[in-house]
Amino acid sequence: MQRVKRRFLIAIGWLMVGLAIIGLALPVMPTVPFLIVAAAAFARSSPELEARLMEHPHFGPHLTRWRREGAISLPAKILAVAAMGCSMVSVLLFAAAWPWIQLGVGLVLACCAIFVITRPSPASVRTENR
Repeated sequence: MQRVKRRFLIAIGWLMVGLAIIGLALPVMPTVPFLIVAAAAFARSSPELEARLMEHPHFGPHLTRWRREGAISLPAKILAVAAMGCSMVSVLLFAAAWPWIQLGVGLVLACCAIFVITRPSPASVRTENR
């Protein structure tokens, strides 16, 4: 792999880890999706950093489940959609002067919510594979 591409992917991975850390403190910002992107970047650039993410005691199981099954747990789905709803309410309250911003944010959040809701849950994945 070219050195520049490897460094770029490592930088992307660390940027995503940084955004995930911010997401730990801000309830309206996700954490695991950023870690999924970080794991993908590290998988192509640094197996050691990828292994550290995949072996993390809290986030590792979520990343493994996503990689193996494309699954999101039901509590995570509920939390994600609720956070999107809270974000939309704040946009409606604080961006009232800009209806086009409200519409744009609403469309993006609706698409994201649909994506999250339509992912399989781990229990249903295990049941279907039997």
